[in-house]
Amino acid sequence: MPQLHARDYERMLDLVVAVLESGNPESLRHLIAEHLLQALDCGTAIFASIPRESAPTGQAEGWAPARLGADAITDVVRRRTQQRHPVIGYLAAGELAPVTMSQICGDHRWRHSEWRSEAYRDYGTTDQLALPMPAEDGSLRTISLARDGEFTEHDLAFAVRIQPLLVSADRHVRELHRLREAAAAAAARPAARALAPPTSHGLTPRELTVLGLLSEGITATGIGRRLTISPHTVNRHLEKIYRKLGTNNRVSTVLLAKQAGLVP
Repeated sequence: MPQLHARDYERMLDLVVAVLESGNPESLRHLIAEHLLQALDCGTAIFASIPRESAPTGQAEGWAPARLGADAITDVVRRRTQQRHPVIGYLAAGELAPVTMSQICGDHRWRHSEWRSEAYRDYGTTDQLALPMPAEDGSLRTISLARDGEFTEHDLAFAVRIQPLLVSADRHVRELHRLREAAAAAAARPAARALAPPTSHGLTPRELTVLGLLSEGITATGIGRRLTISPHTVNRHLEKIYRKLGTNNRVSTVLLAKQAGLVP
């Protein structure tokens, strides 16, 4: 496998920092996509979620660049699902390694395929690279990148290295989104509306995510599995949370967090 350069690792670090510093789950996938577009010199980046059942539907969870429009990208995902795009069979087989479409179906078949022709017509791209994303609900999920020109061995090596970071970031986004929706639902209840607006107490988005999972009774090991981080890292986050909230144990932290409106 080709050696990566220092700049490649800098890009990975930039992505991690950007994700952890952002508290808005609505924009995080766009942010991730923009980083991938720059790192791999791509024209499009799509987060696709496809049900395992035979229904010809698919959902675009995020997209870039913004000029393409969310509706247009959703239509692309649905159309590719109906056309049985090569990546669907690859994901259904349980494959997780980043892969180009030429590697899946052969260079000749890909070059003369309807999928490639439509992508070139609509977006000016000629090659596609898929980064499978594991899903707990059994759906087929992937980040699909496309550009004009072939992806190189170096690009694949970069994709292999960054994939675990993307999986962790994706789980972080989903947990942050779920916890924010739960907090919004709790705040909408009549009793909650009478309370003062909550403050973050200086907690980072990552710490708020850990705190939300802690409030659900999940252990440090369980939180680590959910966010794809080690229990040691979880405990470091908890130490910072305790310090910022002025608490020293799980029970008092969760009680204070609920009173402050930080968690449902």
